[in-house]
Amino acid sequence: MSISSINYSSSILGSQIRNINQQLTDLSTQLSTGKLSQNYSGMGTNEGFAIASRAQLSNIAAYTDTITNVNVNINLANTALQALTTIRSTVQTGAANTAQSLNVNGQTVAQNTAAAQFGSMVGVLNTESGNRYLFSGTAFNTQPVADAGDIINGTTTQAGFKTVMAERQAADLGANGMGRLVQTQPTPSSVQVSEDAAGSPFGLKIAAVSSTLTGATVTGPSGSPVSFSVDLNGTNPSNGDKLSLKFTLPDGTTEQIDLTASTATPTPVGSFAIDTTTPANTASNLNTALNTAIQKLANTSLVAASAIVAGDNFFNTASSAIGAPVNNQAATPAPITGATALSGTSPSDSISPGFVAGDSITVNGTTLTFVNSGATGNQINVTDSIQSLLGKIDQITGTSKPSTVHGGAITINTDDAASLNITSSNTGALGSLGYSSSPITATQPPLRVGSSPASSATSLVNGSANTVKWYQGNDGPGSPRSTAMARVDDSITVQYGAQANEDAIRRQLQATAVFGTFSTSPTGQYSGGQVAALSLRTTQALTQQPGQQRIEDIQTDIAMAQNTMKDATTRQTQAKAQLQTIIDQAESASPDQVASEILSLQNALQASYQTTSKLAQLSLVKFL
Repeated sequence: MSISSINYSSSILGSQIRNINQQLTDLSTQLSTGKLSQNYSGMGTNEGFAIASRAQLSNIAAYTDTITNVNVNINLANTALQALTTIRSTVQTGAANTAQSLNVNGQTVAQNTAAAQFGSMVGVLNTESGNRYLFSGTAFNTQPVADAGDIINGTTTQAGFKTVMAERQAADLGANGMGRLVQTQPTPSSVQVSEDAAGSPFGLKIAAVSSTLTGATVTGPSGSPVSFSVDLNGTNPSNGDKLSLKFTLPDGTTEQIDLTASTATPTPVGSFAIDTTTPANTASNLNTALNTAIQKLANTSLVAASAIVAGDNFFNTASSAIGAPVNNQAATPAPITGATALSGTSPSDSISPGFVAGDSITVNGTTLTFVNSGATGNQINVTDSIQSLLGKIDQITGTSKPSTVHGGAITINTDDAASLNITSSNTGALGSLGYSSSPITATQPPLRVGSSPASSATSLVNGSANTVKWYQGNDGPGSPRSTAMARVDDSITVQYGAQANEDAIRRQLQATAVFGTFSTSPTGQYSGGQVAALSLRTTQALTQQPGQQRIEDIQTDIAMAQNTMKDATTRQTQAKAQLQTIIDQAESASPDQVASEILSLQNALQASYQTTSKLAQLSLVKFL
């Protein structure tokens, strides 16, 4: 039998030495890198927790990037909104300044400032962040507001606001400059004033007439078109007797004319002379004084109100559906009013045909049902008035401008013309309200005077085909805030969108455009009164009213989004620390422990080498 020599490489001892060397190498690597291993297999049983933690850290890093980007957009939007607040204050302060000196262009210094501020507003609203327009909603690639010059002056193919305002002023003043009122003297002792057309949205509307004129008879306001008359009946009023007239202007405001009978010479302003010899002359004096007062009202407050409404026609989404004038079924038929009943037998102040129990009217998808009595919720009694029905409709549409009845014509107002849709199961009764076609819809803005010449027009039409569209961003349903959303945590999203057509922004842009665009004759008789009336209305338009959206409300909304992200960041910072601890515990090598293990292995290796050396010196002779 042969005896094999001792082979180091194949011996158990040699294998152990190689193993110790490998351990030393691994420990040296751990000591230099601080990691247990350079691959997952060497990390140990806790590596699964480390892998999961690292995935969560990656998500947090992505959320951190998102929060950073969103904060940039929000900070830019907030800066823009703050600039709008400053502009509002500047324009409002200028408009409130009663010192109105007109330049050669028929504008005040405050108006020139407003025109410049309008351009600034447009620039602010077109703010970009990267490749995103901040005030376009979901249409973030589209510039939200048209160029300021195009909005005011128009383009080669589309009319701008200046044209729309001029057309509206001509339509409201009428050909005779009387606010579409017709004044006559049917008899030598009487005066009559009437509106020129029933259901027209233009001009002055006769609201009320009262009189203390001794011996005089006042008739109206009534009829369609609405009119009133004052007959002195051949007698003179007493000194100090008064005739008071109230008119509604296109912007919904009211103005009153008071004319006082006077024996003073010269006749005081706001009075008419009593001719003690001929009462017919007194009536003529009243007619002249009334004509002068109406001319002044039409060429001052009406012109200012017309400019304000032109701004609504151009910038606002609000509109209305105006019915045809209709009469009730009284013994002597008269134009319907808000008090006219929705059903009744002839003769009575009711419509015919009227509504019956079981009929319904559907407004923007919400159904109103007619019942005989005891109406609750979305029910209405068949014996209720037209005004009660309009109140129900307004409640559903949410209009900020109540619907009205004037001169037998119903006007249903809505803040969103695109959404108005009214139908009825009783089309005959709907026709009795002046709406012969169904569904009832509102004319779509921008609104333009419906015919030429504007001074005799009686309707507004959709001008979208030939008018500049000032807002070009997203204008769909839903909150503007929801047009930009970002996930900032596993279960948290924030909304930070904004649109230039939001009510608070639109109202400010509109008021600034009206004030900065309006001009008049620098030497005109009524120029000062026009600018003064417009300045007052501009100041009021820029004053925050209860229930209206404010720019500060938008800032609050996006500040809440920032607070949400701040809280998420705090939680994520804490989570990062905890997750990193899990990873470190699973993957990091303790320097002290590694050093101790290296020392132990070095001692073992030295002993192994010594043993190997002695074994290598063995021979059979020595063994024997």
